[in-house]
Amino acid sequence: MVQATDPKTYTAQEYLELEVNSPERHEYVNREIRLMTGGPPDHNTIAGNLLTALKLALRGKPYRVFVTDQRLWIPAFEQYTYPDVMAVEKPLVLQEGRTDTVMNPYFIAEVLSSSTANYDRRGKFAAYRTLPTFREYLLVDQYAVHVEHYIRTAPHQWLLSEYNSLEVTLSFEAFENQVKIAELYQDVEFVEQS
Repeated sequence: MVQATDPKTYTAQEYLELEVNSPERHEYVNREIRLMTGGPPDHNTIAGNLLTALKLALRGKPYRVFVTDQRLWIPAFEQYTYPDVMAVEKPLVLQEGRTDTVMNPYFIAEVLSSSTANYDRRGKFAAYRTLPTFREYLLVDQYAVHVEHYIRTAPHQWLLSEYNSLEVTLSFEAFENQVKIAELYQDVEFVEQS
């Protein structure tokens, strides 16, 4: 009988030393380092559309908007991750001793894929909710028109709204701004999951 070997574990410091010098991005979850694979064109298009909408809406407001490559530290879970899109209220709160890792997201969006949807809805969302500045979470399906929008209404309380129509206008509570669902899906050519 073949015995399963335990996955190699790392300290957060070991992860950071490896990550800074790596040409690829990795998450740090449960003391394990996980490679983040590149997304298909529709995934990147949706993230780019949302980034563009937020950048335009937040021009002149006290937020910075990041896409894909900005590392986030979640102290309660001892987790590093890279949200697809993240808005951070100014001034940035950086992890102590770091100049490349933020800790104060206000808004996070993830584009769902078949391999990450469950993790984005459960594990990642649970970790994100421990961040005191985090107020709004958007999950955008890349295979069909479906958006899940969570808004923090009180400590430990989130309101979920779901949308399945390109005609709907989504209101971002955190920014007092709106975007049409059709704008998120502009130029997306829906492809069946493989």
